[in-house]
Amino acid sequence: MTRSKWFDFGRRWLVFVAFLVVWQLVTKAVDDPYFPPPTDILAAAKDAFFGNTALTDDILPSIGRILAGWGISVVVGVPLGLALGRSPVVTDYVSPMFFFARSVPAALLVPVFLVAFGIGPRMEIITILWGTIWPILLNTIDGARAVDDVKIETVRAFRISRADWIFGVVLPTALPKVFAGMRLGLSLAIILMVVAELMGGSTSGIGYQMILTQSSFVLSQMWAWIVLVSLLGYVANLLLSMAERRALAWHPGFQTEAAM
Repeated sequence: MTRSKWFDFGRRWLVFVAFLVVWQLVTKAVDDPYFPPPTDILAAAKDAFFGNTALTDDILPSIGRILAGWGISVVVGVPLGLALGRSPVVTDYVSPMFFFARSVPAALLVPVFLVAFGIGPRMEIITILWGTIWPILLNTIDGARAVDDVKIETVRAFRISRADWIFGVVLPTALPKVFAGMRLGLSLAIILMVVAELMGGSTSGIGYQMILTQSSFVLSQMWAWIVLVSLLGYVANLLLSMAERRALAWHPGFQTEAAM
């Protein structure tokens, strides 16, 4: 990491620390039980996460639902998006249906999924799947369409096989858009995990603990669970960004970024 990158890294974390200090001072001065200071939230997090079976009963199951719903979306959405992106005629026929389905928020379908799949992890995974597949699918379609005419003519001239065409030309061209859809889908997966557990009558998970602590007026622990969701989002985005930089190291945009 270059000196300028270390400087930017330190500056970002200095701003974050300053934000925490201001949060601590303001909440201490206001002394509102609905907005506890960070020190109280940290103490509540220690009790909530490490003083019982929350890790195995709530945190890990919620993470598993996120990965299951998002993972299925990637496995289904990327190949389907590549196929549709290179089939403009088929895409024109199915586009109205896709955009209509995409416009229905997954949260509104929770009652439908409850009736169809019952209370439990399956309903929650389906909710996450419904909300996350659309950005992955539609971004992959746009990425697959971006193959330029020069590459198409080169493939025809050299009679490259279908597999080499897909994995050597179409997929690399579409990867920046694919990762954009995956990152958006992962953010939605975390949100929908909480929504599904809040609305779906779940008896475990992060969303369940949030509604339980809120109804019990254990507000410091409620904030601890909220902060945990934020941390999950940050870590998930960081890991996916690292994977993206590694997978797209050849891309001119990422080479320019690495050289800075």
